[in-house]
Amino acid sequence: MRPYERFIKYAMIPTASNENSAAVPSTQCQFNLAHVLVDELLAMGVSDARVNEKCYVYATIPATEGYEDKPAIGFIAHMDTVSDFADKQVQPVIHKNYDGGDLKLGNSGRTLEVALFPHLPSLKGRTLITSEGDTILGADDKAGVAEIMCLAEKLMNQEFPHGKICIGFTPDEEVGNGAEFFDVKGFGAEFAYTVDGGAENEIEYENFNAYKADIEVAGFNIHPGSAKDRMVNASLVAMEFNAMLPEGQTPRETEGYEGFYHLDKMSGTVEKAHLSYILRDHDSGEMERRKAVLQEIARKLNEKYGEGTVKVTLKEQYRNMKECIQENFHLIENALTAVKASGVEPMVVPIRGGTDGARLSFMGLPCPNLGTGGYAFHGPYEHITAEGMDIALNNLCEIVKQYSK
Repeated sequence: MRPYERFIKYAMIPTASNENSAAVPSTQCQFNLAHVLVDELLAMGVSDARVNEKCYVYATIPATEGYEDKPAIGFIAHMDTVSDFADKQVQPVIHKNYDGGDLKLGNSGRTLEVALFPHLPSLKGRTLITSEGDTILGADDKAGVAEIMCLAEKLMNQEFPHGKICIGFTPDEEVGNGAEFFDVKGFGAEFAYTVDGGAENEIEYENFNAYKADIEVAGFNIHPGSAKDRMVNASLVAMEFNAMLPEGQTPRETEGYEGFYHLDKMSGTVEKAHLSYILRDHDSGEMERRKAVLQEIARKLNEKYGEGTVKVTLKEQYRNMKECIQENFHLIENALTAVKASGVEPMVVPIRGGTDGARLSFMGLPCPNLGTGGYAFHGPYEHITAEGMDIALNNLCEIVKQYSK
């Protein structure tokens, strides 16, 4: 079975996680895909495939006889999707022999446009897969799940010899908790790769340092007719807070290694207001500066409107895995060799985001990230090609071969 065929099946199983849930996993629907994967692995002959009570799927493919001394390598992907545009079942649409131009997405009124996605002409002639335009597609990261499952099938069919291979599928990556309860010791790998990236030739081992910032504003509400020098409108103070951030440092205005402040959510009344930001920067020193900027803005506003008006709460989400991967650079060298063996030119790029691998690297499992062949994740314009997924699968096979030498 080709990866895209598995992917289409998985994409139709709802698995959106929920950042507002304190449960683990954050949504029970993630178990539906987990059980499908375990059943498929068991049917392949992977006898220890299992899902635990927190919805982590683990499986081990023993080394080929005579290859027991080779490094144990892991491959990891996440089962959940974002909740945005996930309020109805995904219906993947296959566009054979895509012409490389603008493409209307069902009856959604949305169009996949070359002007917004300039890589589209490079996909001409391929089998393009999209949603109908009113949901996500779910390639992030069910494409990675499908590719790893196809790798498992090849290994169980003994298509080539290999060392011990460890497989892991996580819940709740999209809400920042994918690695939270990952059993690194029980997983059994010395090194691993997450398969959770973009284009099929991408290799990523530098990611953002990431913080979440919650800004709570306490106002003072009084009748507008007698509000002179007394009213503190929390919503206006929140707007003032945002206006005091450095200009030109939003996701829209940055690229590459440039960090940003991203206003993710906001709500408010006169009485109280809330701003939710994500802070991102590849440089740890710059991240400390960004955190200090928020605290300084809060200090100035509290000085202006009264102590306790603005409260900043910061929470670390993940760190740049580069410092862990640099000590295990064979992971990148072997990935480069593998991608070249697949007939494409590898591209090492920084992640303008994060993966489970970032946290796992600091938990003792060095874990860079590989491309899946997908594009435009987290929205209705998400798309992927069958051929790109084939190449991504071949990359995984070639990595296994590298570590089996």
